[in-house]
Amino acid sequence: MLENVNLKRKLSTEEYNRILPALQLRLYDLEKVCWDLKIRTIFVFEGWDAAGKGSSIATLTQRLDPRGFKLHSMTLPRTFEKSRPWLWRFWLRVPDQGEMAIFDQSWYIRVLQERVEARVPENDWRAAYSDIVDFERMLADDGVTIVKFFLHISRKEQEKRFRKIEDDPLESWRVTKEDWGRHKNYHAYLAAVEDMLELTDTAEGPWTIVEASSRRWTKVKVLNTIIAALENRLGAEAPSREASEEAAASDEDLRMAMESLSPSMENSDA
Repeated sequence: MLENVNLKRKLSTEEYNRILPALQLRLYDLEKVCWDLKIRTIFVFEGWDAAGKGSSIATLTQRLDPRGFKLHSMTLPRTFEKSRPWLWRFWLRVPDQGEMAIFDQSWYIRVLQERVEARVPENDWRAAYSDIVDFERMLADDGVTIVKFFLHISRKEQEKRFRKIEDDPLESWRVTKEDWGRHKNYHAYLAAVEDMLELTDTAEGPWTIVEASSRRWTKVKVLNTIIAALENRLGAEAPSREASEEAAASDEDLRMAMESLSPSMENSDA
């Protein structure tokens, strides 16, 4: 599956700066309506280390009302969490009425990192596929809209990004020995990702594979996918696009802020 992904997709700085304000304001308008109608949504971000999950989430939330979403950055389970059913800690983070829950890594840790690093027995991670499908189906049956992303980059691109981060004395702490260990096991993780995508792509929780070699392309695709999912969920209740576009056109402060961002951030495509 992933071998057929076109990792050469890019977006120019000019085009990115032109369309981003409208996308962010459109998302803000949709967030308000979801809040009013008590519609719950979950956005799952999985992907390779350094693929841009954090920066994509930052762009996603930049213009949202912070009262309407919660961000959950998930890691391997702690000791006391291991004494509970493995999905327990994720059930605790299911969004309340009208909320958006954003997961920077999620329950898929079980079939990715825990699988590849042999942190759980094989029977456990194999059983997790059906657990996950059932979990997401129950959420969907309860009215939750689920959007899942896998941000894909090549092994060569990942190494390039690691090296670039390490060369910056203020950012080098971000690349750890564990990151390099997962990079070394890229192909084992690749096999785990392929299984994950094949076995957990459902109507209730479809996967969107994001070509993440270009950070600008990545962010725009993420926002467009979320907007389409929310518009589909809201149907006739969705606010008109014309109102969002008019607001974006008059939002000069946002446009100036985007243009003033340092090249290492929005204008960087590495």
